[in-house]
Amino acid sequence: MALEKLRKEETLAMRKRLIGQSLRLFYSEDPVKIVRARGQYLFDESGKRYLDCISNVHHVGHCHPRITKAAAAQMELLNTNSRFLHDNIVLYADRLAATLPERLCVFYFVNSGSEANDLALRLSRQYTQHEDVIVIDHAYHGHLMSLIDISPYKFRKLAGQKEWVHVAPLPDTYRGIYQEGHPNPGQAYADTVKDLIEEVHSKGRKVHFNTDPYSFTKICDIQNSHPGGVFVADEVQTGFGRVGNHFWAFQLQGEDFCPDIVTMGKPMGNGHPLACVATTAEIARAFTDNGVEYFNTFGGNPVSCAIGMAVLDVIEEEDLRGNAIRVGAHLKDLLAKLQTRHEIIGDIRGVGLFVGLELVTDKEKKTPATERAAWVVKRLKEEHQICVSTDGPWESVVKFKPPMCFSMEDAELVVQCIDGILTEDAFSDTKPINH
Repeated sequence: MALEKLRKEETLAMRKRLIGQSLRLFYSEDPVKIVRARGQYLFDESGKRYLDCISNVHHVGHCHPRITKAAAAQMELLNTNSRFLHDNIVLYADRLAATLPERLCVFYFVNSGSEANDLALRLSRQYTQHEDVIVIDHAYHGHLMSLIDISPYKFRKLAGQKEWVHVAPLPDTYRGIYQEGHPNPGQAYADTVKDLIEEVHSKGRKVHFNTDPYSFTKICDIQNSHPGGVFVADEVQTGFGRVGNHFWAFQLQGEDFCPDIVTMGKPMGNGHPLACVATTAEIARAFTDNGVEYFNTFGGNPVSCAIGMAVLDVIEEEDLRGNAIRVGAHLKDLLAKLQTRHEIIGDIRGVGLFVGLELVTDKEKKTPATERAAWVVKRLKEEHQICVSTDGPWESVVKFKPPMCFSMEDAELVVQCIDGILTEDAFSDTKPINH
């Protein structure tokens, strides 16, 4: 029996009635009802096509035929609890191991980035027997209570900072405490982490968990001079080749750096709920030796692993890392040219197909242009059928994280449309409208 098709107004009314309103829709004033997708394109109920610059989850493209075929074939054959012996989980773990440093050789499969980061906390606490954590300001690591506690992006709006959580400044060379004019901003930001660790030690406490280590250029020095801590690289958004030159963002730090734990999620299953924690044999052994069994009913099931392996196949066969390098560089170059013509563009940053365009109302003061960023997003959707989002502490950064099949032509179209909006806005007295 076919599912009942609802009119957009009916769907919206039912969602408001049945779904928790804290789960906000994109474009809440006039949501897009998406009924199908392919590649980097979304289609609404009337057949209108939208260019998707938001969905980093659909890493190799929406509804990629290789992925759907792998999912359907394995689903038809078997899907069961991962505590039954099956080839897929070990074959997939072996494929992932080939992308990582040799010492990251033990894998725990879960269903979401939040689950992965929560498990990373458990692993590191068991291994170090320490509680204190260092995180980066404005970071977000997941929606579980354990992760809200270590996510400044969330806890500052809720119960506040716990005694055992220590926040290092965001290593932002545009508007951070150490900017481009500083002789060595990387070392300066790394020193703030050293200072935090020493402050924690002075109170008789020990740090066990550091997140996003690839934010620092001197992280190896910190690790060597303060042994006993565990470094966790949260690759939930940046992994699987999105940065282009490397499979994992932490590899931007060079061959000598290896975190103790890597968490991965969003793009891993191309829209299927699949996530993972990779760690060392020593940390895994400590977790096993606590005598408490760990299992995950759905994590690493045969269907999930079949999908994960198909994603790895597509990344390699379609040279999506190479595409991220080429198209990402082209996008940044086009945006840089826009910056010379539009005073509102304060900064352009990013790697591969993970790019931010920061808007400001005053270039000297770097005043965040929050309303104008929202206005650009609204205009792109309504007039050009291009979906982007904003991000950053002030929601003043227009963020590009499209499927990895995003093309040169797509980049050119997006920048052309932004140019038109900013040019018109510069000569208009109309106030930007929030959405």
